Amino acid sequence: MTYAAPGAPPGGLAEHPGLAELPGGPVAASGRLLNRIATLCWVEMRKIRHDRTELYTRAVQPALWLLIYGEVFTRVRAIPTPAGIPYLAYLAPGIMAQSALFIAIFYGIQIIWERDAGVLTKLMVTPTPRSALITGKAFASSVRSLVQGVAVVIIAILLGVSFTDNPLKLIAAAVILALGSAFFSCLSMSIAGVVVARDRLMGIGQAITMPLFFSSSALYPAAIMPGWLQAISKVNPLTYEVEALRGLLIGTATTLWLDVTVLAGATVAAITCAAVLLPRLANK
Repeated sequence: MTYAAPGAPPGGLAEHPGLAELPGGPVAASGRLLNRIATLCWVEMRKIRHDRTELYTRAVQPALWLLIYGEVFTRVRAIPTPAGIPYLAYLAPGIMAQSALFIAIFYGIQIIWERDAGVLTKLMVTPTPRSALITGKAFASSVRSLVQGVAVVIIAILLGVSFTDNPLKLIAAAVILALGSAFFSCLSMSIAGVVVARDRLMGIGQAITMPLFFSSSALYPAAIMPGWLQAISKVNPLTYEVEALRGLLIGTATTLWLDVTVLAGATVAAITCAAVLLPRLANK
């Protein structure tokens, strides 16, 4: 009679190691995936709790956009808005999306830092799928964006902006903001997988951030853009994020199902792309 060594898998699993790694069905696999994503988000929240300086400094820029740009153009009345909606209220969801963009577009720098510190290599040898690692990091960046979004809402309310008090719409707006942040953070991680260097990623991030912002409808309606810029706006995911936030928070007309479909599809595509490029980054 043979005895299994202490700690060995029971039964025939020791003789067939591959069986020990088989998931316990799709429900169990989904549970593990969600648990890993939630763990990475919790790690990000702990970072925020222990160092709030970044939150305070990042709140300065949206405050300046609302206080200076918003107040000035409210008085000038140069930008047409839907009837009955002050420009400051029209601007606030755009600044919320902009703040999330500015946080997420440089998120790839963090994964390069983890590569340099050896953390990424350790994560890559775990049984966690690459897509789960990317998804967890993407929605971890969404945690920061949601905190930033709350700060923008508070500043806008102090300036007299009225948002919806419907809790379902507020939750939906938070989901939209998280989706948008997840997409742009995955875009950043995809770029990191191509350039594999922090200084290059920083340069590319700075080069594409403002074009993404100004080619969206964050500051002005797409209808007043020149034709070529309207075409770019229609393929810019930030436009769909802004339009969805406006429809949910201040009640402007929007095709919400289209906004959500575009954002969700773009996010899935970006997660897939970043997951494919992750080994290239880890091996550098």
